[in-house]
Amino acid sequence: MHPFTFSTAKTVVFGAGSIAQIGDIARDQLGARVILVTDRGIVDAKLHEGALASLVAAGIAVTLFDGVTADPPEKVVLAAAEQARREGVQGVIGFGGGSSMDVAKLVALLARGEEELSSIYGIGQAKGPRLPLMLVPTTAGTGSEVTPISIVTTGEAEKKGVVSPVLLPDIALLDPELTYALPHHVTAATGIDAMVHAIEAYTSASANNNPVSRLLAKEALRLLGGDIRSAVREGTHVEARANMLLGAMFAGQAFANSPVAAVHALAYPVGGHYHVPHGLSNALVLPHVLRFNAETCGRAYAEIAPCAFPWLAEVPVARRAEAFVEALTHLCEEVGLAQRLRDVGIPREDLARLAHDAMKQTRLLVNNPRPLSEADALSIYEAAW
Repeated sequence: MHPFTFSTAKTVVFGAGSIAQIGDIARDQLGARVILVTDRGIVDAKLHEGALASLVAAGIAVTLFDGVTADPPEKVVLAAAEQARREGVQGVIGFGGGSSMDVAKLVALLARGEEELSSIYGIGQAKGPRLPLMLVPTTAGTGSEVTPISIVTTGEAEKKGVVSPVLLPDIALLDPELTYALPHHVTAATGIDAMVHAIEAYTSASANNNPVSRLLAKEALRLLGGDIRSAVREGTHVEARANMLLGAMFAGQAFANSPVAAVHALAYPVGGHYHVPHGLSNALVLPHVLRFNAETCGRAYAEIAPCAFPWLAEVPVARRAEAFVEALTHLCEEVGLAQRLRDVGIPREDLARLAHDAMKQTRLLVNNPRPLSEADALSIYEAAW
């Protein structure tokens, strides 16, 4: 067995109603003055009010930053960090979806004033130290609450990642009740996103692909594949919501250590240029990337297929990878996601630009189990169109 390193959040707090503990946890580990980083939708829905009440009851002064947007641009990160410095906060709480948590990670780092955002893109460039950090997901998808990664939109459409162990939070607090009000289409897209994390972690060409990540990826697929339909159909299905949130975290822990690859690389330009939600962007290219990769990792797909779809255990191994792709395609359709790039308004003449931009995601493409050229990327986009 080759050497590997596995890292994750220091502490995970999981349970329905656990948001009521946030004040006590923050007082002990974040300090007396914190910034809560979230988005306007969370505030309008008053989803953060329970957290605020618990923090105030614990004697903690809270400054609220609610300017996070989807695919957050650099200016949002810098504005939040400036507010944190101005208010003299001692700790940071990211509350919301992946975008809010990604911004919070960078706020915890940049609020110290010792590093510049422009200098920390890439792997291992952020050195720290940072402020104490807690992340609270309100969607079951990104797994950002347990990853050392923050994605930022730079320029008009390009996405860049800050990847460093210093971004791993001190506490990840997961309360399934916070996900009950998620619309069905968000539940579907974020759930598929989490499944992609598990699939790509299991088959990653990273030298750090490891047995812990593979074990977590399998369990994530079991939980997500088993309950995504119930969570989409019935938003307050207690067991389904809990399993989705736990599965998304397991998938996050898996890919945080055995990184994702071409599905994400090809999804990023779709989201960057057309503002298609990240989970849906992944779903649109997923089956076509898997078919491309099956030439080199079909057996691995056959191994994980029954985790998500138990009936595929009866399919002969030689045919199981293709059956896995078909089952994933049907699942995306069943939970109501668009099936083709043209369904989300992408014209065919833009596919070459998408392929060109996908090749900029070298951080991700290096992990793909089969080398992928710009011509290959264009063929995949054409198949997805």
